Amino acid sequence: MLTREQILSANDLTAEDVDVPEWGGSVRITVMSGAARDAFQGQMSASDKSISYFHNSLLVATAVGEDGAPLFTVADMEALRTKSAAVVTRVANVAERLNGFGAKAVETAEKNSEAAPSGSSGSDSPAS
Repeated sequence: MLTREQILSANDLTAEDVDVPEWGGSVRITVMSGAARDAFQGQMSASDKSISYFHNSLLVATAVGEDGAPLFTVADMEALRTKSAAVVTRVANVAERLNGFGAKAVETAEKNSEAAPSGSSGSDSPAS
């Protein structure tokens, strides 16, 4: 059995680098800690609920530099909304998968959006 110390010292915040040729490199996406997920969910409950807001909030919460420090802050949300929706969605799909958000979370955001996109966003989680 694991000890308290083993559990608390385990590095379970894995990350994945996502190739983004449109931006000229890759972006590191990480698993959110419990505190980060709480902050993300609080932000979503107070947000405009659009799918772009959901995806951009995911990037703010999960995109990190090589040092593990966040790349973006909430102040970057409007600037992120000017980026390609297709590219942001592709990166956000990785953040969704790593953080256990499935198609249901995306569908909820789309339903609450004033102008929800039609058709599939391709964000269904792969079968495991």
